[in-house]
Amino acid sequence: MAVAVLTTADGRAKTALSRQCAATWQAARDAGETINIGNTKPPLRPARPDKPELLSPRDVPHRKPGTAAGQIALLHAVAHIELNAVDLHWDIIARFADTKMPIGYYDDWVKAADEESKHFNLMCDCLEALDSHYGALPAHAGMWRAAEDTVDDFMGRLAVVPMVLEARGLDVTPGMIKIFKQAKLTQAVEALETIYAEEVHHVAYGSKWFHFLCGRHDLDPTGVFHGLVRKYFHGPLKPPFNEEKRAEAGIPPDFYWPLAGTTQATPGSSK
Repeated sequence: MAVAVLTTADGRAKTALSRQCAATWQAARDAGETINIGNTKPPLRPARPDKPELLSPRDVPHRKPGTAAGQIALLHAVAHIELNAVDLHWDIIARFADTKMPIGYYDDWVKAADEESKHFNLMCDCLEALDSHYGALPAHAGMWRAAEDTVDDFMGRLAVVPMVLEARGLDVTPGMIKIFKQAKLTQAVEALETIYAEEVHHVAYGSKWFHFLCGRHDLDPTGVFHGLVRKYFHGPLKPPFNEEKRAEAGIPPDFYWPLAGTTQATPGSSK
């Protein structure tokens, strides 16, 4: 199921299949069926539609969020992030299937993929209500970089994707909600509030399973997290941090504050 989603290019088709697969999984779990986790090789990169054009972060045009064009650009950027998140969650299911994990691990990431699919569709609906659509603007080419960097490192993937990139979403989403409230775009506000509430759980899944693997190997989670983020994340973590929501997701301040403002390579993408 994971590979079927990853190899579907069109955004709406990808998310429809993702939600169908999640429903199939949940129905089997609710029925108490024994599920054997398969083992297959997912593609290094997921299938993508012809549009949007993918550009280097420095080449993506910056538009003022106080303008109508800027608001569309912001919604488009969020849609792009959410579509990548769908693939990231299915990829983490298939990519590391050779590591034996409890069934709850798969429950969590299937649920997260289902919710990210809903988030992408909510953003597409908002864009269409403003006479635009996903693919109408260029987008960030670096969104999949963290997945490629951690293709052989399970703990690195958990550290960098949900615990850094998705945690960044907890920091910046309240500001986006404020922008759309000021613009009186109620549909966008409601969609972003849904995303904000559910992203906490996705960050929490990352933290839970990262700590699980640290416990399995008798490792110090804080030190391991710092080492992996310095290895794989291309730049310092950027405050301000949403400490309340990060704590709710199981990430204490001593995980991220020591990584703020350190000198590293050019900053890459962040969720």
